[in-house]
Amino acid sequence: MNYPNENPFASTHSLDANPFEDPTDAQSSNHAAKLEEIRQRELDLQRREQELAQKQEHIRRNGRNNWPPFFPLIFHSIRDEIPQASQPIITRLYQLWLVLAGTLVVNLVACICILASGSSNGGSDLGSSIGYLIFITPLSFLLWYRPIYNGYMKEQALYYYLYFFFGGFHLLFSVYMIIGIPSTGSAGLIQTIQAFGKPSLPSAIVGTVATVGWVVQGVGLAYYYRLIWAHHKAAGHSVEKAKTELATHGAKAYFTRG
Repeated sequence: MNYPNENPFASTHSLDANPFEDPTDAQSSNHAAKLEEIRQRELDLQRREQELAQKQEHIRRNGRNNWPPFFPLIFHSIRDEIPQASQPIITRLYQLWLVLAGTLVVNLVACICILASGSSNGGSDLGSSIGYLIFITPLSFLLWYRPIYNGYMKEQALYYYLYFFFGGFHLLFSVYMIIGIPSTGSAGLIQTIQAFGKPSLPSAIVGTVATVGWVVQGVGLAYYYRLIWAHHKAAGHSVEKAKTELATHGAKAYFTRG
């Protein structure tokens, strides 16, 4: 229904924007907003870098070697040295390293049981399992866990490449131990199946625990290996940066904090 005072030529839709406004004004405002957002991000990054530098300086002055607990040789504190956003992944990697250490102990016990069950390869299995416990435990900590710990602490490319190299070898070693070939020192699948077939119940039970341990730490490390690779690519690390860091800091940076 039309009213007498209604303008028949009036539009029923209001204009949200001024058609005569200079479009460059809107573009300028958008550009200014983006610059302000970038500036805020830079300020936030500078603040986090200052906090990390202060934390590292505090640790350098007041920190004491605390790991391993029974004979402290290095300072190890995820809460104090790793940025908060990266603490969960380093915590999981440390837990997986502990699973590895525990699995090596269980694997040794399983090989003792295999020898006691009368296996012709029991001596070789026991000797190899002792060697794994003695050497793999510290080497895994120093060659793949510590580099990625330092990598997330310092965000330097060199540590990531060390982790990828030695962590890759450890993944292959994990597959080797999961298989459990007789006389190799692994109480993995083959050895455990043979123990069930004898039957040798102690060897079978402990071998099962060892196999589960190898699978858990292997699958877990493979999962985090993939996540760390994605983080490494997103951070823009490169071989050239790693070479520069090595030339600048030298090998001694591996043993220092900050």
